[in-house]
Amino acid sequence: MKLKVWIALIAVYLVWGSTYLAIRFVVESIPPLFSAGLRFLISGAILYFWRRSQGDPAPSRVQWRAAAIIGLLLLLGGNGGLVWAEQYIPSGISSLFIATTPLWMVLIDSLRPGGKSPGWLTWLGVLFGLAGIVLLIAPWQNGFSGASHLNPFGVAALLFAAFSWTIGSLYSRKAPLPASPLLYTGMEMLAGCASLFVLSGLTGEWTRLDLSVIQPRSLWGLAYLIFFGSLIGFVSYTWLLRNAPTPLVSTYAYINPLIAILLGVLFADESLNIWMIISAAIIIGSVVIINYARYSARQPASPTQLTTGDD
Repeated sequence: MKLKVWIALIAVYLVWGSTYLAIRFVVESIPPLFSAGLRFLISGAILYFWRRSQGDPAPSRVQWRAAAIIGLLLLLGGNGGLVWAEQYIPSGISSLFIATTPLWMVLIDSLRPGGKSPGWLTWLGVLFGLAGIVLLIAPWQNGFSGASHLNPFGVAALLFAAFSWTIGSLYSRKAPLPASPLLYTGMEMLAGCASLFVLSGLTGEWTRLDLSVIQPRSLWGLAYLIFFGSLIGFVSYTWLLRNAPTPLVSTYAYINPLIAILLGVLFADESLNIWMIISAAIIIGSVVIINYARYSARQPASPTQLTTGDD
């Protein structure tokens, strides 16, 4: 495996695991969709105009259309749903819902025309994952943990975010994009930020924006999301989608929640109880099972493929 694949993976592991806490700080005093739009406007403009100034050719209309579709799915649906939900759901719990993306991948692949029917081990992982989600939001936990008080709209937004992120990730692997990963990532961010700003305006966030009440840690969180979450984490992820095996890239789904939960407990006073621990173990365990089953079902890769990271 190339060294740069592991560097990109570590960036996704550590940086994206910490972005849940940064989002939590940002939405404390900045409207969520507006903050996400501003984040991707700045980071997207930096990437796009930098690469164009370095000689990357102007994208075609087809490439812009593909980038816009990915931006809508990943950034409006995926990230937008997450930042909106974190107004009501703790960052650690939010990360567990987003970790269910492999479950959606299995379901989508099995239902689409010409899709591959998963084996029994994969379905076992899906069932375990669904059980973990049910346990996390179960109403019978009242009096035992804070999980029973999860906002239902926040939960729905997180499940939709995971679904939208999955669709965008699958589409991006074969989408007609420019050769430069940095250029097309910037294009996706610019397209995503436009849709986020539109939805922010339609939901009244612009009228609620009050610069005088913005807290310093919200500004620091936004800066972290721009320069680390986007320019390092998101760039690494989009590059990995086209340059590393899917099972390897998918491992971020069970590393990120562990980091997010730990940081939420240490720096945001989020609770950690037995229900969260059990739910986290079940959900993360289900992702491990799914990834193992999908990897085992593949044809054995040649030594050259394992070295170059070809999918």
